[in-house]
Amino acid sequence: MTEALLSLKQRFNPSRFFRGEDPVAGPITLNQRRIFILPTGQGLLFAALIVLVLLIAFVYNNNLAYLLSFLLASIFFVTILHSYKSLAGLVIQAGYNQPAFAGAAAGFNFHVHDPSGQLRVGLDIRLREGQTSLAPRQTQTVTLYVSAERRGWLSCDILTISSRYPLGLFRAWSPLRFDSRVLIYPMPAREMRPFPETDAEYGQQGQNRRNGDEFLGLKTYQTGDSIRQIHWKSFAKGRGLHSKQYAGAGSVDLWLDYAAAPGSNVEERLSQMCRWVVEAERLGLAYGLMLPGIRIEPNVGADHYHQCLEILAQF
Repeated sequence: MTEALLSLKQRFNPSRFFRGEDPVAGPITLNQRRIFILPTGQGLLFAALIVLVLLIAFVYNNNLAYLLSFLLASIFFVTILHSYKSLAGLVIQAGYNQPAFAGAAAGFNFHVHDPSGQLRVGLDIRLREGQTSLAPRQTQTVTLYVSAERRGWLSCDILTISSRYPLGLFRAWSPLRFDSRVLIYPMPAREMRPFPETDAEYGQQGQNRRNGDEFLGLKTYQTGDSIRQIHWKSFAKGRGLHSKQYAGAGSVDLWLDYAAAPGSNVEERLSQMCRWVVEAERLGLAYGLMLPGIRIEPNVGADHYHQCLEILAQF
C-alpha cells in the first residue's frame, strides 16, 4: 500500500512526533518517514563524555586520547543506525477486538510481523503497557488492555512502538493510529432483580402463569424466578426455597422489557437489562428484547446473546 506524500508543513508538524499521522485501517510498514530517533539520558551522558575526552586530548595533545574520543564517537553514530534498524521494516496491523463489559478491561489486538531475517529485541509496544521481543520472520499477536468505563464504541488510542536497542543510547519510536475500536457492553447490574412480568399483548411469562395451566409441582428456586411463584408454605416448614411450576412453563418465551427495568436513568435501566440477558442466557431460557422502537424476537444461543448485548450497548 503506497502512502500519500506529505507536504513540507505536514512533515515538520510537531504532532507527528507524538500523535503520528492520520488513522488508517490497513497495515502500516515502519520506514524512515514514521520512525523518529532521539538520544536517551544515557546517550546525552555518553555524548558529554566524548566531548570531555576530546577536550582533554586537545589540551594535552594526547594521541591516545584523540583515538579514544574518535572510537567513542564512532560507536555513538553507528548506534543510531542500529536503533533505526531495530524498527525499520516491521509491519503492524490491527486485529479483531472482542467486546467487553463496561468496568472491565477492553483488549485491542495487533499483529506485528517481521518480514526480514533480523532478530528484534526489546520492542516496547504501548497503548498504556506492553513489551515483547520478535524472532526473525515471525508474526506475533499482541493484546493491549485499557480500562472500559462507558458503554458504546471505544476507539483505539495512539499505539507507540519503540526500542532502545542495542546500547540504550538512543530511543527509536513510531506513534501509530489505527481505525480500530471495540464495542463495550453495559455493565451488568450487581443485584439480580426478578425477570419482568410480560404484558398479555406479548404472551405471559412461563414462571408467572396460573390460570388455565396445570400445576406440576415444585422446583428449586433459581435466581430470576418471580417472587409470586415462591412456595412460601414449604419455606416456612424449613424445606428450603422452591418455586411453583406449571404445565407449559418451560416452553413460554421470556420478554425483557425496558419499561419494566428498574432504575432512575437510562444507564441504570440498561445495566439491569444487561444483567437479565446474562442470567437468561446462563439459565438457557428463550428470551426476547423490547426497547423503545426496537424489538428482538425470543431466541437462545451465542449469536442471539451478543446481538442483544450489542443493541443495549448502542441504544
